[in-house]
Amino acid sequence: MSDTVIKISNLVKEYKMYSRKKDRLLEAILPFYVKHSTFKALDDFNLEIKKGEVLGILGKNGAGKSTLLKMITGVVSPTSGKIEVNGKISSLLELGTAFNPDLTGYENIYQHGQVMGLSDQEIRAKEKEIIDFADIGEHLSQPVKTYSSGMFARLAFACAINVEPDILIVDEVLSVGDMAFQLKCFKKFEQFKNDGKTIIFVTHNINDIMKNCNRVIILESGKKTFDGTVKDGVNRYKKIIVGLDPDKKELEDNKEITLEKSKSSSSDNSKNWKEKFNQNPNMIEYGNKDAEVIDYGMFDKDGNAVNMFDNGDYITFKSKVKFNKEVKEPIFTVTLKDFSGKDVTGTNSNIEKIATGTYKKGDIVVIEFTQKVPVAPGKYTLSFSCTRYNARGNLEALNRKYDALLIEVITTKNTVGLIRLDSNITINKIN
Repeated sequence: MSDTVIKISNLVKEYKMYSRKKDRLLEAILPFYVKHSTFKALDDFNLEIKKGEVLGILGKNGAGKSTLLKMITGVVSPTSGKIEVNGKISSLLELGTAFNPDLTGYENIYQHGQVMGLSDQEIRAKEKEIIDFADIGEHLSQPVKTYSSGMFARLAFACAINVEPDILIVDEVLSVGDMAFQLKCFKKFEQFKNDGKTIIFVTHNINDIMKNCNRVIILESGKKTFDGTVKDGVNRYKKIIVGLDPDKKELEDNKEITLEKSKSSSSDNSKNWKEKFNQNPNMIEYGNKDAEVIDYGMFDKDGNAVNMFDNGDYITFKSKVKFNKEVKEPIFTVTLKDFSGKDVTGTNSNIEKIATGTYKKGDIVVIEFTQKVPVAPGKYTLSFSCTRYNARGNLEALNRKYDALLIEVITTKNTVGLIRLDSNITINKIN
């Protein structure tokens, strides 16, 4: 296998599916009774992983990611196909599965090590490192069943990460515990990368994939549909999760105007943008409906609908407003909030000093806000609205849709605090 540490050939994993519980029993005792359908969790899957690669695996829920990892670690047997592994594997799949809740944390360190195939002498050599890494103090002498979920995860992670494997498999558990412990986890992860360890990394957090991996594969319905660079893989996956054909290049006309006036019979109005996004079922809406925000969405530089974006890229927030009465100089707005309800950033046509004009009943306007949004990675809500100043000079809400969409911001680099700073740094030695 030369520098290939994992080689998977024609891997298939099938599960029998029964509509009734008794059919399973009848099939077991009656040789010609067949009442099951077959679900292929993995279908003719092939993969080679080289030494030192950090492979990210992306895919929707049910795509087969966890099934693949369980077969590589030997927890699940394949229906057919072959898996060749050259090296010692440590997996962070289901932390603490080797723990006995009645034993103390200290005793479980040894039990976990024995399950991993280590001798007592090898475990003893790693004991202090594990204890220091977990940092749970006197709780180490108490039964694990008395631990909080955080303490349990810390000890389990410390046991799993400190066995010096050749291959590390991580499934959604890289960050556990408080922020200080998470930093320790990522530093250990970086150490593994620098030591040339092979890492297989499964997560729904695209930030972690972008920052840590040098190769990405995408699974869809048990099949590998992409194998390539991180950038291309992430871009493809972002299209998949909003229901776009990832092989189709969808371009919009390059519009330089901010407001586009259209009629309800136009083809643009037949599109239902919001259906492509994660809509908030608890959206708040109010206003006198002299105008109404009838559609909205978020799009990348190529015009593709996206539920997430990189905070270093340009993004366009679009809304579509229909006027039910004549309105002069309406104000169009977009607002980004965090999940606690705090306004993070936003703007409107009044702030941007855009003269919006006058609209008659039946007019429909498409509003586009295009910019970089250098906020910290995380989950946010998007709000859209149309307001105006009335004859008395008071701000009047025509239609506000607060927290309409649930979105995520990702990043290619770490961010300190709330805002990404892309600094030009110079260093001059003067002595």
